[in-house]
Amino acid sequence: MKILMLTPYLPYPLLSGGQIRTYNLLKKMAKLHEITLFSLIKNDEEKQYIKELEKYCHKVRVFKRSTKPFTVKNILRTAFSTYPFLVIRNHVGQVIDAIREELASDNYDLIHAETFYMMPHIPQTNIPVILVEQTIEYLGYESFAQNIKLKFLRPLLNIDIKKIKYWEKYYWRNCDQLVTMSEEDKTFIQKEIGHKTPISVVANGVDTSWFAQKKFAKRKTPTLLSVGTFKWLPNVEAVQFLVQKVWPLIKAKRPDVKLWIVGNAPTPQILNYAHHDTQIEVSGRVPDIREAFSGAHILLAPVFSGKGTRYKILEAMASGTPIIATSIAVEGLGVKNGEEVLIANQAEEIAQTTLNLLENESLQKKLSHQGQTFVRQNFDWDLIAKKLDEVYLSLGK
Repeated sequence: MKILMLTPYLPYPLLSGGQIRTYNLLKKMAKLHEITLFSLIKNDEEKQYIKELEKYCHKVRVFKRSTKPFTVKNILRTAFSTYPFLVIRNHVGQVIDAIREELASDNYDLIHAETFYMMPHIPQTNIPVILVEQTIEYLGYESFAQNIKLKFLRPLLNIDIKKIKYWEKYYWRNCDQLVTMSEEDKTFIQKEIGHKTPISVVANGVDTSWFAQKKFAKRKTPTLLSVGTFKWLPNVEAVQFLVQKVWPLIKAKRPDVKLWIVGNAPTPQILNYAHHDTQIEVSGRVPDIREAFSGAHILLAPVFSGKGTRYKILEAMASGTPIIATSIAVEGLGVKNGEEVLIANQAEEIAQTTLNLLENESLQKKLSHQGQTFVRQNFDWDLIAKKLDEVYLSLGK
């Protein structure tokens, strides 16, 4: 089949969950289909990565959007538009004409759009459109607005969130096929829009063989790990909760323990945590994420907002790292508390569970082994790609 894929990011290098997902699926699906990739980029330096993607794509074209989101132009356009800021900052008029020309010059079977905010680029067409929702955007922004300290901004944010909610639901209803990351996301969307649009679940995955290839030495000092790209609001909220609410309780009982924060684009506030506490280390992006997972004793994932499956959970399990997570952090994965992970939802409960697990090596080994087995049997990219291929074939000509 001939597929036109649209992404709001270049799927390489692997700095975010979206990039990891798209890149790995491209590698798998390229063996079965001819894929043309249209992606947005922020700067010309990203063009150096096109060659990597051309290994798997028939054609790759990139289109430049604003380098920084909060430009005067973007803010003014949002103020006078029915579209939310999320759509405006990712909207490039040139893409609409380019897609129109591409569809006219070749016979495509499908259009695959990653995220609802790529949908406004698609001109009127009879070609089936698949919309992949990696998360439910408006829920994440609602959580952020509720917790924002600058309360005078809340009314403005709420106006924009209403726009996000309207257009996200609009495109759920008006695509030919919707893809979610979990059964929970699917059920949530069905409650919002009914059964107008067919919905399939194609979860996130993990390259289990890659994580098994290389083992790094575990740190001698008991180390708790926090992982996540900090361009995503739920990850920022999770680290703030961990450092401010959970970490003091752990440190009071175990002053020998270290907290290691790893992830692309840490905010100034996150970087400052290390300056104020010598037991906290902030590494930002690391060259090989396996070093972080294998080197730590426990992954802590106190996530309280957002939808979609979490790469940090899948990658930690593939690495054999024991996990303590909130219910939301493991939602949709099908893991069992006490078997593949430990689930705790309150600061005191997370802290006590962590202290107990640090003292229980047999439970650490059990979680490590069963987590690796579970992710290999359920979330390897080969299995995920097969599910996406089934969706393609169900809509293709």
